[in-house]
Amino acid sequence: MKTKDIDAVQVWKELEDGLAPRLKLSVLDRAIYSYLFRHSRLEGKLRLRFSILGLAPHVRLTGAPVRESVRRLIDHGVLRLVDRSKLGHVVEVRLPGEVRGPRTRRTTAAGLSKLPHAAKLDDMDFLRTRALRQALHAREGGLCFYCLRQPPGRSHCLDHVVPRAYGGSNSYRNLVSCCLDCNSRKRDTPAADFLRRLFREGRLSAKDLSARLRAVQDLAAGKLQPEVEEAGSKERK
Repeated sequence: MKTKDIDAVQVWKELEDGLAPRLKLSVLDRAIYSYLFRHSRLEGKLRLRFSILGLAPHVRLTGAPVRESVRRLIDHGVLRLVDRSKLGHVVEVRLPGEVRGPRTRRTTAAGLSKLPHAAKLDDMDFLRTRALRQALHAREGGLCFYCLRQPPGRSHCLDHVVPRAYGGSNSYRNLVSCCLDCNSRKRDTPAADFLRRLFREGRLSAKDLSARLRAVQDLAAGKLQPEVEEAGSKERK
């Protein structure tokens, strides 16, 4: 599909003057967006395939901060994740004018009218349907929430940050996508303690540990909302 001609100057003005301040994008977020935009929409392509380790040298950083930035851009809707595999990410790079505001209104998985999104999400059981479970995997960008690694093949699962045995719910605030290894090793360990164990084992850097601990706090505060775009009336498979 051929895209319309892009006015690059106008796009950068809209990015720097509007989108970046509105979404509080970091310098790294803007650099990654600019690189992906340059190699997709500016060349007439809607979609782009890339790997984190392949992208990192172009912004002169290591994989971990680049991975976190890509996750933020996907979470904000600046990038739409189409596919995640061993070959890397496939994303649609949206122009600033195509990016909606922070997720406050969506068609909910219950098929209800468009009321404030956060209020609807809090009432949803995210284990009830396949569509809701997939929304949580997509929120994590195909990576393990804990160790930040890509689970091989389809071997990812959902984990209760606060275990059900201790009153944890099936809310998006308490469920994360993770690899089978982290799921089996964490068990009833508090998430913060488990992340510190991964750090001691060398599976997380100090910077990654700090970011993951913040992510646990953001999750509980409802800041990591999954993108739920379609009615999900199907029963859990």
